Amino acid sequence: TDFAIRLSHRPGELARVATALARYGVNIKSLTALALDGDALVHILPDEADAARSAFAANDIAFEETEVVSVLLENRAGEVARVAAQLAEAKVNLRAIYVTGIVDNLVELAIIAEDVEKARDALGES
Repeated sequence: TDFAIRLSHRPGELARVATALARYGVNIKSLTALALDGDALVHILPDEADAARSAFAANDIAFEETEVVSVLLENRAGEVARVAAQLAEAKVNLRAIYVTGIVDNLVELAIIAEDVEKARDALGES
């Protein structure tokens, strides 16, 4: 489960979110963030979704929750292009895509799509 959180682009905002998760014993498996025009958007992949929900609720942290489509790719040129083309051909709109792990010659991507089932079908992940 991916949690998207909109924050103000100012010092301490990420610390507030990470501290809330830590207090509930939630490990952050992957995180990506981007600041643009005074706001920041953080995507967090926790090890325990229920505990993350509780941490956010207890600390008044608004979030949007989306199921993740995980894809394992070879670590070589063109792999992301291939996946992006498959999704585009199926008319899947993406909310986010980020690396969740690299082991040897493999890269794991988290794909956050507006239509999860359509994304799974397009990538043969059903």
